[in-house]
Amino acid sequence: MKKISFLAAALIVAISAQAGGLLHNTNQHIAFQRMMARGASHEIDAVYTNPAGLAFMDHDGWTLSLNIQSAYQTRNVDATVLTPAGLGLFENDTFHKKYKGNAVAPVLPSLYAAYKTPKWVISGFFGVTGGGGKCTFDDGLPLFDAAVMAGTYMGSASLAPYLGGPITPNQYSIDGYMRGRQYIFGGQLGFTYKFHELFSGYAGFRANYFSGNYKGYVRATAHQELAGKLQAIGMATGNQSLIDMAGENGIAHISLNSDQTGWGITPILGVNFTWRGLTLAAKYEFKTNLNIENDAKEEPIARPEAYQSAIEPYKHGVNTPSDIPSVLYVAAGYEFIPKKLRATVEYHYYDDRHADMAGEKNKQLKHGTHELLAGVEWDINKTFTVSAGAQRTDYGLSDKYQSNTSFACDSYSIGLGGAVNLSPKVKLNVGYFWTTYSDYKKQMKAEDGGYNGISPAITGTDVYSRTNKVFGVGIDYKF
Repeated sequence: MKKISFLAAALIVAISAQAGGLLHNTNQHIAFQRMMARGASHEIDAVYTNPAGLAFMDHDGWTLSLNIQSAYQTRNVDATVLTPAGLGLFENDTFHKKYKGNAVAPVLPSLYAAYKTPKWVISGFFGVTGGGGKCTFDDGLPLFDAAVMAGTYMGSASLAPYLGGPITPNQYSIDGYMRGRQYIFGGQLGFTYKFHELFSGYAGFRANYFSGNYKGYVRATAHQELAGKLQAIGMATGNQSLIDMAGENGIAHISLNSDQTGWGITPILGVNFTWRGLTLAAKYEFKTNLNIENDAKEEPIARPEAYQSAIEPYKHGVNTPSDIPSVLYVAAGYEFIPKKLRATVEYHYYDDRHADMAGEKNKQLKHGTHELLAGVEWDINKTFTVSAGAQRTDYGLSDKYQSNTSFACDSYSIGLGGAVNLSPKVKLNVGYFWTTYSDYKKQMKAEDGGYNGISPAITGTDVYSRTNKVFGVGIDYKF
């Protein structure tokens, strides 16, 4: 049986309630949900989106903001695996199944605070800057099912004289399950200074703490007829492994249950220029070196011996690189009607190729992530504001980067919502955005290494698809 890589942790990289790059949640404030492009903001959400712009807030003293979001996502893999005619691995030489994953983050909070004087501002932020929920594949993943089926077929070739042929999938049942939880908590602190009536700058940092848990298994259990044959052969030949295969241990069994933690610091710089309704702003977040250490809650299991490499990443104390990439944000905003109508266009670049990932997967990307955003906001009167925006995300994906355990899909998002000034000091924000993803089709031919590298080399296709819906509400308070 060919060794397989059981990289469940990579699966959870894809569960974030994100509107940003591969490892970022940029939707931290409800104003983002309802407008998308907030890189030229001078309101409290600028603590995250445009910290240098805080120097141009319209309120001296304290401003606080509390935001709650709920995210609902799906992650699906539609797998089709073919085998050479006559091999007999699958019925009609074809295996097809759609594996559905659900990710839910019912409560994602974020908290903002800023204290402003005429010349300087000190500000802070806390939120879930990456990850943000749980993802569950109740039926496991096709990579592992196909590996167990192919490995069992090839590994049982020596038993063919006793069984009438190798063991095929119709002679046993596969039970698979994958669940993951991941949060990157970010706490930010920084200082903004107004150098000139038109120009300000920002310097700060964000402390990031990674917390995750991954639990999963794949079990192949012989049907009664096959179990009887295996036990009889094992007892006749004195082969204990065959007797084990007939019992609760099953034909194949891989399982894990582990926690992972890590931390890192992100330095942040920002600049803002404002003149006659025009705002030009930029923010740069440096790369965050982040190593994740494994804490096995249960000793990982891998049977038979050929699958031992599958559990290596989950043994106690193993470290895995998971850097947060550097990011450049640039934005231009303009007030077409002062205190009434404004719009912003924005560009983000995430340098994913130079942020270390497990197995150097980052080097398989064609380029870093490019994002384009645009948004418009209209104050109907002193009480009500409405807004809408859009975002386009291009990850630079490649077949070598994409896998069952870690995949992304290029997308565009639409956000809309509004704000209500409940009083001169209190603003209520409500927003909703959804993301439409482009399906990614990965074709793997036998002559090019086969389906996910399993043996024997067989042809297969995975189609990756996703959905994302996020709703949120928040309160801004000045005092």
